[in-house]
Amino acid sequence: MTGAVPGRGDETGAALPGERDAAPAFGEADLTNCEREQIHLAGSIQPHGALLVVREPDLVVLQASANAPAFLGLGRDALTGRSLAAVAGDLAARLPGVLEDPLDSIPAVLRCRLGSPAMPHDAMVHRPACGSGLIIEFERAGETRDLSRQVEPALQGLLGAWSMRGLCEEAARIFRAVTGYDRVMVYRFDEEGHGEVLGEERLPHLEPYLGNRYPASDIPQIARRLYEHNRVRVLVDVNYAPVPLEPATATQLDMSLCVLRSISPLHIRYLQNMGVGATLVASIMVGGKLWGLVACHHYAARFAPFEMRATCELLAEALATRIAALESFAQAQAELTVRRLEQRLIEAISREGDWRAALFDNPEALLQPLNASGCALLFEGQIRTAGEVPATAALRELGSWLDERRPAQHVVALHALGLEVPAFAPLIPVAAGMIAAPVSSAPGEYLMWFRPEQVRTVTWGGDPTKPAEIGDDPSQLSPRRSFAQWHQVVEGTAEPWAPRDVTAVRLICDTVADVVLQFRSVRMLIAQDQLSHVRRQVGQSDQPVVIADELGLVQLTNDAFLRLLPEALRATPLRNLDDLLPAFIDSAEVSARLREVVGSRRSWRGEVRLVDEAPGEDRPMLVRADPVFSAPDRVLGFVLLFTDLTERKQAEAARRRFQEGIVQGHPVRPGRLDRTSDPIFRTLLNTVVENAQLAALEITDGVELTRMPRMLDSVRASVARTAEVLEHLLRHVRGHDRSDSSEQRVDGAGDGTDSHDRR
Repeated sequence: MTGAVPGRGDETGAALPGERDAAPAFGEADLTNCEREQIHLAGSIQPHGALLVVREPDLVVLQASANAPAFLGLGRDALTGRSLAAVAGDLAARLPGVLEDPLDSIPAVLRCRLGSPAMPHDAMVHRPACGSGLIIEFERAGETRDLSRQVEPALQGLLGAWSMRGLCEEAARIFRAVTGYDRVMVYRFDEEGHGEVLGEERLPHLEPYLGNRYPASDIPQIARRLYEHNRVRVLVDVNYAPVPLEPATATQLDMSLCVLRSISPLHIRYLQNMGVGATLVASIMVGGKLWGLVACHHYAARFAPFEMRATCELLAEALATRIAALESFAQAQAELTVRRLEQRLIEAISREGDWRAALFDNPEALLQPLNASGCALLFEGQIRTAGEVPATAALRELGSWLDERRPAQHVVALHALGLEVPAFAPLIPVAAGMIAAPVSSAPGEYLMWFRPEQVRTVTWGGDPTKPAEIGDDPSQLSPRRSFAQWHQVVEGTAEPWAPRDVTAVRLICDTVADVVLQFRSVRMLIAQDQLSHVRRQVGQSDQPVVIADELGLVQLTNDAFLRLLPEALRATPLRNLDDLLPAFIDSAEVSARLREVVGSRRSWRGEVRLVDEAPGEDRPMLVRADPVFSAPDRVLGFVLLFTDLTERKQAEAARRRFQEGIVQGHPVRPGRLDRTSDPIFRTLLNTVVENAQLAALEITDGVELTRMPRMLDSVRASVARTAEVLEHLLRHVRGHDRSDSSEQRVDGAGDGTDSHDRR
C-alpha cells in the first residue's frame, strides 16, 4: 500500500520524468500504481468552499466549481463568461492590491463580503504552475485570532527546547493547542525514508502512536516532493462528496497549491479504515529537504480556517529552524572532539614522532564521539586497535573489501554489515555495524569503527508486510484495515550511524590523513633510503604539497599541487621556491614570506591567491610552510602544504548574505502591511529572527563548509517565507477588523437594531 500513514493529509504528487503517459488519472489508480496517481489534477474540490478560475488581465471567469453559484449566494446561473466584478464585486475591488505579488508559492488571502445578505468570506488567490490565469478559492471566514497572545508564547516554547525529543513533544503540544484536533504527531523521516513518531499529544482515550514507525513506501517520493511546495494540507470531512469543476477542459487544471483540492479515493478509504474524520498536515523543511511532518487527526469532521492554517505554517517554519539549530549543535560537539584529537596528534609528532600512539593512548576519546565499541587503524601493513574489534585476519579482509568500494565512496557506513555482505556474517556479534574511511591514498590504509549487534524490537503502525487486504468483494483490494501495533524483532544489525557520525568520521580521517602526509614528508627528508616509496605516497596524496631542501631547492611537487597551476607553469621545471612565485597573484608578499621561512627557519601560516586559468580569476589557498629539523641547529628542509579555501570563502559569503538578508525589509507597496510600524508584526518577527540567528550560530559552528551555504540560505529563506505568511495573516486580520467596523457603522445607521443581532 503506497497510501498514507497516520501522519499524511493526502498523497499528492506529480509524475516522475517519463512516467506521465503511464500515470493513472485522478480516481483511476489502484494499489499497484497509486504512487503515480495524478492527484494534483483532481478536477474537483471539497464542498466546504468554492473555486473560480479567472483569466488575466480582464478577470473573466473561465471555470468554476459546480457549487460556486449557491456557495457565493448568486442563485443557480452559471458563472463562466462573467466578469469577476459581477460575481464577487468586493473581491474584485480588493484584488489589484495583490496581483503584483508572485502568487506562485504562497497564495494571497483577502477578506471580502459576498452574497445576499453579504457574508464574510476568505478568498485565497494564487497562480498555478501552468500559468492559466488565477485560481481563487472561497471559504467561510473563520474567527479572528489574537496572534500576539497565541503565536508569541508558542515561538518562545519552541526556542526553549534543548533536545530533539523535547522539541517534538513541545511542538505536538503547541499544535494541538492551536488547532484543537484530537491527536497531533510530529513525524520524522530517517535516511532510508522510514518514519517515526517522535512527539504526540492526544485525547486520553486514544491509542498512543508515539514511537511507532511506518515504512517508506507509505509516502511515495512524488508525494514528498509536493509536500515541499504545499506546506499545509487539510481534509475537512473524510465522508465528503467531491464537487467537480465546470466546464471540463482538455488541459487539466494544476491544483497543487489548492487548499480545497479533492483527496485521492484510495487515501480516503485508508483514512476511513483508520477511523479518522479530518486531517491537517504541515511540512517540516530543514536544509531545503523534507525532514518530517506535523500531522493532526480529528475523529469527526473539522474545518480549519485560513488563520489557523497560516499560524500552523508559521510555527512549522519556526520548528524547522529550531531543528536545524539542534542538529548543528550536535555536530559542533563532535567537531570539537575531533579538534582536540588533532591537537594531540600534532603534539605527539613534535614531541615523540609517533602519532599512532597518540591516536590510541586515550581509547575513549576515539570511541565516544561515534558511540562505538571498537576501533582499528590499518596503516603500512600494521594494525592498532582499541575496544572490541574483529580478529586481525578479518580486519585485513575488511581493508581489502573497502579497497574495492573506495572509488565510489569516501566514508562507508553500514549498520547491517553481515547481512549486506554475507562473507562477514561471522563478525555480527562484535561488528554488526562498521563505519570507515581512508587515512591516505594508499590501498589498505583505513580507520574503522565498530558497533556490536543490537537485537531490538521495532514497533510498526500496522504490519508493514501486509499493506493491503482483500475487501468484502474478493475481486477488489483495499488498503489495510488493521492499524494495531505490529512488533518486529530485528537481529543482525547495530544501531544505525547518524549523519553526524559520518561527518565525525570524515573530520577525524581527514585530520589523520593530514598528519600522515606531514609524517611521510618528514620521513622522506630523514630517510633517503625510503625516498622512492615515500615520494609515491606523497605524490598520490589529494592535498597539494611542495618539499624543498635546506637551501630552498624543490625536491618534490605532487600532482595535486601541479593541478593547481596554470598550464603554462606546469610545463616549466620548478627548481627552487622562487620559481613558484608566478603562480601567486600576491607574489611579492609570498616572496617575502618564503625568504623569511628559508632564511630565518620560521614557520609561516597565511592565505594566498593562486592564479586561475580563467582571466581575472584566482583561487584562495591556505599555505602552511614549516622547517624540518633533524637537530635544534640543523634544518633538513621545508614542507609546504596547501589547502583550498574556496568552500570556506563560500561559507563566509553565505554568512554575510544571511546577516544582510535576515533583517532586510522590503518596500511597502500600495495595499501592503507597513512592516516597519506594525507593532505585532515587529514583535512576532523579532522572535522569528532570534530563532533564526540562534540556528545560524549553531550551523556556522557545527556544519561542514560544503553544507553551510545551503543550510544558511535555507534558514534565511524560511525567515523570508515566515515574514510573508505573517504579513498575509496580519493584513488579513486588519482587513477583517476594518470590514467589521464598516459593517457596524452601516447597520447602526438604520432603524437602530443592534448590528450584532442582525448578523
